[in-house]
Amino acid sequence: MKQFIFILLLIVSFSSCKSSKSKTKKEKVAVKKVETKPLFKANDIVDYAKKFEGVRYKYGGTTKRGMDCSGLIYTAFKSEAIALPRTTKDLAITGNWIDLKEVKKGDLLFFATRKNSRKVNHVGIVTASQLGHVEFIHASTSKGVITSNLAERYWYFAFVQARRVL
Repeated sequence: MKQFIFILLLIVSFSSCKSSKSKTKKEKVAVKKVETKPLFKANDIVDYAKKFEGVRYKYGGTTKRGMDCSGLIYTAFKSEAIALPRTTKDLAITGNWIDLKEVKKGDLLFFATRKNSRKVNHVGIVTASQLGHVEFIHASTSKGVITSNLAERYWYFAFVQARRVL
């Protein structure tokens, strides 16, 4: 009888160790996640923003029926589940300030387009960046959603800052 109880205890102890071991392996596998790199998100954000090219300007707009500059940024980043403020003023203090020489795809560019003012009132998303050549998509009041080059005289002199939110 003692031998039977001893064998029973051995069987129970070995079987319980085995099952906890396999649970641990399953938990470790479940914990592993694939981390999305900011460049992939930036590509997707820019591609989504480009779907709005040609859409007319509409103050407060966030759809194909009309879009304003901060609405374009808000909508494009929202497509990748990134919540950003809705206004240019609030966007201008979001993320980290970066030097213009360091901008890359997905970064935000801020402009002051009012005469005799350096107060930010316009924003765009960098679509391409090479040394001395920065393109960005934005919603202009006269032409709607377009891609422009920072080297254009108007945008070069209106530029205020660049910020990275990814």
